[in-house]
Amino acid sequence: MDMKKMMKQAQKMQREAALAQEEIAGMEFTATAGGGMVQATVTGGMEVKAIVIDPEAMDPEDAEMLQDMVVAAVNEALRQATEASNARMNGIMGGMNLPF
Repeated sequence: MDMKKMMKQAQKMQREAALAQEEIAGMEFTATAGGGMVQATVTGGMEVKAIVIDPEAMDPEDAEMLQDMVVAAVNEALRQATEASNARMNGIMGGMNLPF
């Protein structure tokens, strides 16, 4: 493979990666915890967009449980976003294991 062809291929992959990152950033991922008592939505850009808490989960005697459910829901939503991002980028890069 000649250098010119390799450079064109690299530029194409770079454009595709930038488009994929833009697409992923606009995606939303939602996860729940506590049997659906807490719901967290994050973007593919790893920003928390919404937290929804069922009023029944708000026990003033057990704030720690609610806090744990919020953390669990947010972490699961972020894990989903990361997994989707990695899968999309690996598809573009053909498993080259490049940092994103």
